Amino acid sequence: MTSGASDGAGRVNLFAPARVGGNVLGWFGRAFFDFLGDAGRLAIFLGMALRRVFRRPFRGLQVVTQLEFVGARSLGIVVLSAGFTGLVLTLQGYYVLVRFGSENLVGTLVALSLTRELAPVLTALMVTARAGSAIAATIGNMAVTEQIDALKSLAIDPVQYLVVPRLVAAVVALPLLTAIFSLAGIGAGYLLGVSVLGLDGFAFMSNIRRSVEWKDISVGLWKAVLFGVLIAWISSFRGYHTRGGAQGVGQSTTRTVVDCAVLILGGDYVVTALFF
Repeated sequence: MTSGASDGAGRVNLFAPARVGGNVLGWFGRAFFDFLGDAGRLAIFLGMALRRVFRRPFRGLQVVTQLEFVGARSLGIVVLSAGFTGLVLTLQGYYVLVRFGSENLVGTLVALSLTRELAPVLTALMVTARAGSAIAATIGNMAVTEQIDALKSLAIDPVQYLVVPRLVAAVVALPLLTAIFSLAGIGAGYLLGVSVLGLDGFAFMSNIRRSVEWKDISVGLWKAVLFGVLIAWISSFRGYHTRGGAQGVGQSTTRTVVDCAVLILGGDYVVTALFF
């Protein structure tokens, strides 16, 4: 039996499978080279921003404004997320450890899970959803309405004016928000464990002091610094290179959230594998 696709006259086209395979390979090839080009543009953009961090003029007012936007305005959602995360960790940890008579180690489980992994990752995801998307939309709107070109015509470096303050603010704000997330999550877990589950509060806190080392805290904070760079970098890049009007702004915002989420989760794995 001859295999292949038939045309309208009933003849068998022996080249159809090869054509389909070529189309698939072509799609993968185009996607691969698009990825390489995008990665190269991202690297060049980050290099441009880093070179301008210590270059005059220093825009202190812009940095403070972005600190308020990225950090202070994200505090509420971060604390709320931390509270629920601590409650869930305490509840699930208690139901697992009580089977082995180790319920006093619930505090250790909650503290290590938050400081090492959950606090930096969930804080970064919350900031991405709230501030990163807004950064991409703001800069993207400036790009499509030619406001960035207007800055260039006024001899103002748009990268230094728009990107550097957001980069500095994110690097400063993310570790602080991560520390607050850890404290709020542990506090919520303590309240639930002592008041509802009947755990010994002294044992809860003493196990945390014995088990949590400076390395656990420092690695979590360094993750937060890395995630701060990623959020400001990706969101500013996507906004800066927005084209296509309002539809392009929406696409840039969506890509910002997706790209940041994937890079945050991947970066968390890489850092954890390197330091633990």
